[in-house]
Amino acid sequence: MIRLILLIILFLLSLLSIFQAPTHRLWLISILVTEYASGFIGFTVLVLIAGFWITKYNMPALLIGTVSLLLFLSTPIRAAFVAKKLKNDMQHDGAGANLSFSYISLFTPFKVNTRHVEFEDFTYKVFDDRELRMKFYRSRVKGRRPCVIVIHGGSWKSGNNKQLPELNSLVASEGYHVAAINYRLAPKYRNPSAAQDVKDALIYLKANADRFNIDTGNFVLLGRSAGAQIALLAAYTLKDPGVKAVIDFYGPADMLWGYSVPAKPLVMDSRKVMEDYLGGTFRDVPQNYRLSSPLLFVDKNSVPTLIIHGKNDPLVAYEHSRRLYKKLRENKVYTYLLTLPWATHGFDYNINGPGGLLSTYSVITFLKKVCKKNG
Repeated sequence: MIRLILLIILFLLSLLSIFQAPTHRLWLISILVTEYASGFIGFTVLVLIAGFWITKYNMPALLIGTVSLLLFLSTPIRAAFVAKKLKNDMQHDGAGANLSFSYISLFTPFKVNTRHVEFEDFTYKVFDDRELRMKFYRSRVKGRRPCVIVIHGGSWKSGNNKQLPELNSLVASEGYHVAAINYRLAPKYRNPSAAQDVKDALIYLKANADRFNIDTGNFVLLGRSAGAQIALLAAYTLKDPGVKAVIDFYGPADMLWGYSVPAKPLVMDSRKVMEDYLGGTFRDVPQNYRLSSPLLFVDKNSVPTLIIHGKNDPLVAYEHSRRLYKKLRENKVYTYLLTLPWATHGFDYNINGPGGLLSTYSVITFLKKVCKKNG
């Protein structure tokens, strides 16, 4: 009976591999289910084998366990198809990454060698009530190197530059400086304060280019979630000639559409989050929503853009990225949309998971392409 109960629980969890999480807690669990799929696959096999000789409830247990196993396996199987297309597409674009990549790793516990890089902590801007700091990871490759500015997520009102440091170390190991920045948070500070903070970070890094050995003609902005909206907006509106590209991890690109189609309330009150960031409802401050929508600022002079998004994202709908990709293509801007059919919001929490592995590969390959002329 215990075996059957365990298999029923595993079956319910396996459904998160194919369906969006309906609540905030299940969203967090869905990250584990999809990005640590190998662990769930192994545990399901063990439970299926354990007590197999017991005839009572054996047939329903076998049926439920087999379906659960297939659903857990669906993540690495789909990832393998995405991986093949990703490698073919990006190598066709003339930018093959040096990063180790193996299809086998999608089915097995696999550890990316992040080659930990120590960071230095600097203050890049001082206000009367606060100071803004950055964590600077120096490139492991000598000489003047490009610099990636990383902008954290957190619904514009939380989070900091300590988020997900593994990718920062890996990018630095591949030959790029990384500056992970803090910015002013809502609701006290609203758009465009955060984009202005990105501008100030650029000013600081350029002023200290000799000290940090930065190639000031090769900056790339990278943001996650709310940070991706900030990165996109800064990349498209600052018109800084040193910013060569932007990388968008599951960011809200169309704030007007996003407000009209909010997330499920049990997952997140997305309208309240946007109202805190923009100073009111769309009816109250429609212009603020327009001015904060990166998609509306795309034109033929926009910088190359890498978009990474999971279709099972219940917090920031995949539709944001589809719309942005379409607008960029219409304006003939170089862009690549990495779609992860199984992935949810925050999938890159595990750099060794299917989503983490594929997104890391795409980031390194994209950086190689957009920075290759001067980097």
